[in-house]
Amino acid sequence: MSQDPNQKPPKIEFPCEDYMVKVVRDANDEAHEFVLDVMRRHAPELDSERITLRDSSTGKFTSMTFFILATGEEQLKALFEELKQHPAVHMVL
Repeated sequence: MSQDPNQKPPKIEFPCEDYMVKVVRDANDEAHEFVLDVMRRHAPELDSERITLRDSSTGKFTSMTFFILATGEEQLKALFEELKQHPAVHMVL
């Protein structure tokens, strides 16, 4: 089944509750605190009970999954850009 090349991805309607953000970072406390600080700054209503952590098989990396209230494209762009600035953050999805 092929997709229409003119088809655009679905548009996110804001505000968007339960918008998932996944961050893959080094498995250390400094990287953990950095990611939490950035997430709290851009998504102040962050529910820490819903944060999930998963270590890589080697224990070198940790993925953190968050569910936030996305208020707009500007918020998400600023959040992703700030997270990607840190050398211990390897991927933001």
